[in-house]
Amino acid sequence: MDIMTSVGLIAGIIVIATMMLLGGDVHMFISEHAIIIIFGGSIAATMIRFPLAAMLHGLPLGAKFAFTMSRLSARDLVDELARIAEIARKQGPVGLEKVETDEPFLAKGIRYVADGYDLEFIRDNLERDRDNFLMHLDEGSKIYRAIGDCAPAFGMIGTLIGMVQMFANMTDPSKLGPYMAVALLATFYGAAFANLVCLPLADKLHLKLADEEINRTLIIDGILMIRDSKSPTLVREMLLAYLPERNRHDEEADAVPA
Repeated sequence: MDIMTSVGLIAGIIVIATMMLLGGDVHMFISEHAIIIIFGGSIAATMIRFPLAAMLHGLPLGAKFAFTMSRLSARDLVDELARIAEIARKQGPVGLEKVETDEPFLAKGIRYVADGYDLEFIRDNLERDRDNFLMHLDEGSKIYRAIGDCAPAFGMIGTLIGMVQMFANMTDPSKLGPYMAVALLATFYGAAFANLVCLPLADKLHLKLADEEINRTLIIDGILMIRDSKSPTLVREMLLAYLPERNRHDEEADAVPA
C-alpha cells in the first residue's frame, strides 16, 4: 500500500469536510445539478479524448498503482537478481525452476531462462511486456489528468448555467438563493475534485511510471545476463548503474563483508 496517497487523500477530505461543518449544515453543500454537470461533463469530455479501450485499461490500472507500491525496490531487485545468478551458476537453468519471487515480471523472466528459451526470444517478450504495461500506465496518468483539466472548466459552465437561471428569475426573489448556490457549488465541486483527486493521482502515476520503467528495464538486463551465464558479481556490478549514487555506495559497502 502506498501510504502517502491514502493519507494525503484522507487528509484533504478531512480539511474540506471540517470547513464545511464549521460553516453550518453540510446539506447546503449537496447539489444534484452540480454533481451532474461536473462528473457527467468531465467523463463525457474524457470519452471524446480517449478511445474506450484506453479508458478500460487506464482507469483501473491507474487507480491500482496510485495506491500501491512495487513489491521490490530497485535495490531489492539488484540483490534478488544477484542471488538468482548465483543459483543459476551453481545449479544451471534447471535450478531456477524452484526459485520463488514476489515480483511477477521477474518471475516471468526466471521461467523463460529455466525453460531454456534463447536470448532474443526472452529480450523481445520481456521488452514487449514492459512497453505494453508502461503504455497502459501512461494512459491512466493522461486520463486522470484530462478529467482534472475538465472538472474546473465544467464547474465554470455550471456556474454560468446557475447565473443564467438566477438572472432569468430575478422577479422571484425566493429562487435567487438556490440558483446562486448551485452556481457556486459547481465551481466548488470542480475545483475540489480536480485538485484533490484527479491531478494528484495523475502526478503520482507519472512518478510510478518512471520507477516501473527503471525496475523493469533492470530486470530485463539482469535476466539476459543470467541467461548469458554471467557471474553474480558481474550481474550486481552492471545493475548497480540503475541505482542512485548514494544507494550504489550502500550496495558496495554491503557487499564488502560478503
